Amino acid sequence: MYNLCREGEGQMYDELKFENCNHSKDPMVGCALEGAAGILAGIKDISIVIHSPQGCSSTVSVAYDTHEIDFTKRKVACTRLFETDIVMGASDKLKELIREVDSKFKTRAIFVIGTCAADIIGEDLEGLCRNLQPQINAKLIPLMAGGFRGDSYAGIDMGLKVLFPFIKKQSEKIPNTVNLIAPQANLNPTWWADLKWIREVLEKIGIRVLAVLPHETSLEELGSAGLASADILLSHDAGYEFGLKMQEVHGIPLILSDIPLPVGLKNTARWLRALGKYFGIEENVETIIKEGEDLTIDVLRRRGLMMIQRYRNCRVAVSADATLGIGLTRMLFEELEMIPELLLFRSSMPDSQSLLENELKAMGISPRVVFSADGYQVKQSLMDSNVDAVFGSSWEYYMAEELGIKFAFDVFNPTNRVNYLNKSYFGYEGMLNFLENVANDWERSLRSKQINWEEYL
Repeated sequence: MYNLCREGEGQMYDELKFENCNHSKDPMVGCALEGAAGILAGIKDISIVIHSPQGCSSTVSVAYDTHEIDFTKRKVACTRLFETDIVMGASDKLKELIREVDSKFKTRAIFVIGTCAADIIGEDLEGLCRNLQPQINAKLIPLMAGGFRGDSYAGIDMGLKVLFPFIKKQSEKIPNTVNLIAPQANLNPTWWADLKWIREVLEKIGIRVLAVLPHETSLEELGSAGLASADILLSHDAGYEFGLKMQEVHGIPLILSDIPLPVGLKNTARWLRALGKYFGIEENVETIIKEGEDLTIDVLRRRGLMMIQRYRNCRVAVSADATLGIGLTRMLFEELEMIPELLLFRSSMPDSQSLLENELKAMGISPRVVFSADGYQVKQSLMDSNVDAVFGSSWEYYMAEELGIKFAFDVFNPTNRVNYLNKSYFGYEGMLNFLENVANDWERSLRSKQINWEEYL
């Protein structure tokens, strides 16, 4: 079904290669439209025209949901393509809708998004927008983001690419300022809390965030992003090319991209120290580290006394994105004394693979690894692995139950867990939030599902 493959000298993991899997069975990652819409939904004062059947417009709605944007603030229109439009073409329909959106929404920019249907038609969005621009007050930005063009991570990169021209080139930089890139490329169900933690830490040490690219970002903030003295990428799944282009064109260094994000005690301290070293504020950072570690130790002494005895030598699989999964691997191995046997990543960014290789080498472990994992590959890998527990989403939770794996932790998107309050996974409180979810799922797994309580009434 699959082959073990060691691709380089000294490589610290066995990469599983699946035969006859050129097409995905049960894809776990959405299409390019999902990723691109997730980027554009984070920009204020724009409208979106989606050239598609009506179903694809729901993907844009979900993108706004991801940013928790109120319905009254969404400016989205759909051409509602039918079969006849696919056969005969629908350029006139699109032009008319763009004119209507411009007159009614009155935004400063209109993003015209092409989907699979527009690809099938062969719609020339760039030419159409260029010819129509003199009649339109808003700036027209075409973006072909059909599912044929890649997955949602590729879509995130596409969305960032069309935002790039809005960033004005600046000869001078503002000291102690940063841009934060792609915070939404994160499987934490409440990723906004991770972004909040990053912003709060930066504020504590005197670093100002110029722009989040993008979340609740105005066009003015986007335009001024070129003034920042550094860029911080908050994902290991997307956004790396954008960060490198910012470095090349605007002279803004991309920092911290070569280390895991702040997941767990050691990764958080490492990330904070690297941040402090870059800005020359090591002393301020050490204060945050001490306070955070003291908090974590105090809470776990009082409420997590059985943690190590419970988790020690537990063989685990991790099914996640690289953003959380790479950092989580060290946390599980070095801080909870678990044994990572299988790592399943939804993306396959080369830079993340290099980072993972370095991390596994430093820890001296060699788990089996799958990149760009779909549902079939995840299930097949779990079936052929001897693990005691699985860290994943509700998808893996049900797989584990079906395969007889005793413990499954529903900690990533999509999740069955209801969160009224946003909970970070980054930082010290983030580690406690994560462990709280794990502890509850552990206890739930041990409750009998066979007892007929009516017998005891």
